Amino acid sequence: MVVGGDGIARENSPFINSAELGRGNTYEGKNMALFEEEMDSNPMVSSLLNKLANYTNLTQGVVEHEADEDSKRKEVKGPRMGTFIGVYLPCLQNILGVILFLRLTWIVGTAGVLESFIIVFMCCACTMLTAISMSAIATNGVVPAGGSYYMISRSLGPEFGGAVGLCFYLGTTFAGAMYILGTIEILLTYITPSAAIFKVTDVSEEPEAMLNNMRVYGTCIIILMAIVVFVGVKYVNKLALVFLACVILSIIAIYAGVIKTAFDPPDFPICLLGNRTLSKRNFEVCAKFTESNNETRTTPLWLLFCDSSLLNATCDDYFTRNNVTEIQGIPGIMSGVLADNLWSAYSEKGSIVEKKDQPSVAGSEDSKMGGLPYVFTDIMTYFTMLVGIYFPSVTGIMAGSNRSGDLKDAQKSIPTGTILAISTTSFIYLSCIVLFGACIEGVILRDKFGEAVNGNLVVGTLAWPSPWVIVIGSFFSTCGAGLQSLTGAPRLLQAIARDGIVPFIQIFGHGKANGEPTWALLLTAGICEIGILIASLDSVAPILSMFFLMCYMFVNLACAVQTLLRTPNWRPRFKYYHWTLSFLGMSLCLALMFICSWYYALIAMLIAGCIYKYIEYRGAEKEWGDGIRGLSLNAARYALLRVEDGPPHTKNWRPQLLVLLNLDNEQLVKHPRLLSFTSQLKAGKGLTIVGSVLQGIYLDKCTETQKAEQNVKALMSVEKTKGFCQIVVSPNFRDGISYLIQSAGLGGMKHNTVLMAWPQSWKQTENRFSWKNFVDTVRETTAAQQALLVAKNIDLFPTNHERFTEGNIDVWWIVHDGGMLMLLPFLLRQHKVWRKCKMRIFTVAQMDDNSIQMKKDLQMFLYHLRLNAQVEVVEMFENDISAFTYEKTLMMEQRSQMLKQMQLSKNEREREAQLIHDKNTASRSAPAAEASVAAAVPEKVQMTWTKEKFVAEKHKNKDSNVSGFKDIFNMKPNQSNVRRMHTAVKLNGVVLNKSQDAQLVLLNMPGPPKNRKGDENYMEFLEVLTEGLDRVLLVRGSGREVITIYS
Repeated sequence: MVVGGDGIARENSPFINSAELGRGNTYEGKNMALFEEEMDSNPMVSSLLNKLANYTNLTQGVVEHEADEDSKRKEVKGPRMGTFIGVYLPCLQNILGVILFLRLTWIVGTAGVLESFIIVFMCCACTMLTAISMSAIATNGVVPAGGSYYMISRSLGPEFGGAVGLCFYLGTTFAGAMYILGTIEILLTYITPSAAIFKVTDVSEEPEAMLNNMRVYGTCIIILMAIVVFVGVKYVNKLALVFLACVILSIIAIYAGVIKTAFDPPDFPICLLGNRTLSKRNFEVCAKFTESNNETRTTPLWLLFCDSSLLNATCDDYFTRNNVTEIQGIPGIMSGVLADNLWSAYSEKGSIVEKKDQPSVAGSEDSKMGGLPYVFTDIMTYFTMLVGIYFPSVTGIMAGSNRSGDLKDAQKSIPTGTILAISTTSFIYLSCIVLFGACIEGVILRDKFGEAVNGNLVVGTLAWPSPWVIVIGSFFSTCGAGLQSLTGAPRLLQAIARDGIVPFIQIFGHGKANGEPTWALLLTAGICEIGILIASLDSVAPILSMFFLMCYMFVNLACAVQTLLRTPNWRPRFKYYHWTLSFLGMSLCLALMFICSWYYALIAMLIAGCIYKYIEYRGAEKEWGDGIRGLSLNAARYALLRVEDGPPHTKNWRPQLLVLLNLDNEQLVKHPRLLSFTSQLKAGKGLTIVGSVLQGIYLDKCTETQKAEQNVKALMSVEKTKGFCQIVVSPNFRDGISYLIQSAGLGGMKHNTVLMAWPQSWKQTENRFSWKNFVDTVRETTAAQQALLVAKNIDLFPTNHERFTEGNIDVWWIVHDGGMLMLLPFLLRQHKVWRKCKMRIFTVAQMDDNSIQMKKDLQMFLYHLRLNAQVEVVEMFENDISAFTYEKTLMMEQRSQMLKQMQLSKNEREREAQLIHDKNTASRSAPAAEASVAAAVPEKVQMTWTKEKFVAEKHKNKDSNVSGFKDIFNMKPNQSNVRRMHTAVKLNGVVLNKSQDAQLVLLNMPGPPKNRKGDENYMEFLEVLTEGLDRVLLVRGSGREVITIYS
């Protein structure tokens, strides 16, 4: 006895000795001995949980980088980030940016407070709905870094994932270009205007010069930023918090400025001439003339409108008629200016920014305004354009999900942080719109570059304590955002490249030894340069709006599809979602795409569509359990249930084929041309099931079945046969074919036609697909009301690459069994192989038929069937049965009789041997060796009989054999067989006469005899009927009509 640790005595184990017990872990897992054979394929739960605990969800692009840093990681495990630092702040930093500082005031001034509110609300609603969908997807299992690309590709499949992933990549890259353009605009317009390389004296040429400055500086900055990113990403990440602090300080400065305007508005006077706003770049004093020492002097403003400084100088007509007035640019929140700014003030390009309620006297129309110091609008403005420019300011909601690898609890942090960040930024944007409208004069709001306020940034004029807080803050925030885009975009491209779904970008999956995506960074910088060469922030913004909107649309679609399909794997921890919200978000994204710019939307969709089709055509096949596959399965199920309702109408009938293939000992297809013929007949339409039978027991033939299936599928792919493969293992060949005919297909998608090759070696008894199997298959297709096509001389049929330049497809229409004979040539001629062949239809007239009338009727019938074919009626007169026919029938019957007798004697010999074998095995006295010899050589064993028995048996066998063979040679042929052979010989002669040179002959296939004794004779009749023809297709219809004259 052995006492266990719990003090309970146990018996010694008869299986494990004490030595083995002493080894400790040598016999580990003995408690699970029952499952030990399955441990390789099904791991223990403990080891599974251990693997899951050690899972690190790194993006594919930084595996090597992380391995490089492993030593540091092991020493000090970095603290995982929570919701605030890991999701909330990155989202905040990505959402708030260049548009808020550079364009929001202009959008408010142009669209008015109400329409601006609608624009911002639409865009924020769009991102909020997307965030809800994204939260559901992100909390449905572990999401590695790769963010939106990973989520969409795993939810909607590699095609959508690749298309949307590349669109998201392009969006992020163009966002980088937009941030860089914003950086340069702040630098050259508000910080150091003197740094401009291209300088002009003529005001009208200023926009063009500005664009060229943008291009030069932008190219320099992109090179600089690319070097920074290449040298070290960690520096970019360390600076991220500094840039975020700049953004937050700037926003606080705006709110502080708004509060200050309530009791002490800042002094920013605007100069108006009549109701027109003047640009204060070339003058200080807002007056036509000044008086000092009782002397009136003209101001620099006078010189800008007049040809000299004298009071009697010739001046601009509008300048002469209107007074110069000065008003406060920022009247303050209590001034009631909100009422003036509620409504929109859209304008044409080059029009002057005017104050609506200011008195003005119109001047003569012919006066030139080009060189005058007015504030002009630089682009034409309208509602939809402003949506396109504004939308990039709400993007950046994916920042949290992209960092899921660094989060303490990603499934909790991503939804909370993202939705909080969107709520915060939406509040900031919406409140800023109202506050800008309530504090700032309308003409300043519409003054994009702050020309009326001495070239100050318009938001800066409102800020407290100084405009420079906003200028410097916005400069650093745009710099930081540009760097972040250049860091994120190459990693996204690397993740897509390493997935291997888009072959032509696989080179971008490579990088430095530590995993940094060098090649992807170069491509990103190149695409960024395209955005910089466009040079206008207002032109680049709608481009990236398209790509982001498309990405968000597919995130919503992914969530809606998964929710509606109710797939068992769809179990998000985030519960506050509904498919209607996802659908609304998707519709809103699509609407915003076309609102922003319908032609950009179409181009973006075309790009995504091309990538989708490319991945579908060339990409590596990936199975990610995606929703589109689930959707296809649901649609297929729904369609199958609909089809099940009843048999198809004659108009919808098409041959749904079950192709019976023969395989050799290597599981290779014996007659590949049968599949070529299938694809020619189907032209990719309808159902094709390619079936084959392996003889044996399924448990023993598992691997052979898989090999056979692979071989058949490979051949189907080569022959472009679209369909399904079904291999059946059966104890005998005959039953296997029966199973296929009965059970292949599913519901309404079942085959209605069986296609098989003629058994060429049917006369050889050792052929496993013997004539008996063939005849039984014919009988079973008839019983199942299925049509049968038998291709004779299948190896002479054309491949898919051959082309017949001339020739005929001849149809011999002897009996009508549903019109399939008419339909098959029409279907074949749809394929390139048979397209140039002409169709000829022959029918046979008997003695009492009117052949001329038959021809007319047949032509009319074909006309109504809309088939082009040449018609010929062949007359077959009754005549005496020839000696050749008698001889042929006699030979057939003699052969059949001989085969039967040979089979009989063989069976008897086998039975006799078996009896002796059993007898010897039963008696234990005889040695086993003798028994086996006895079984193998039965005639020697006969010597153990008595002499009388042996002699009697010998004479009996001899007599019966002699009399049997005498009967064969004295036989007279059966009259029924003679008549059948006569028909076969006569018909064969007629067919040979007319169709010997035809490319294909289609013939009615006569049915097998009801009396099974004549089966081998039936094979002989068919052989005689088709003798001398190269390619024959024997057609046996199902009896139901398959072709109709009605529309």
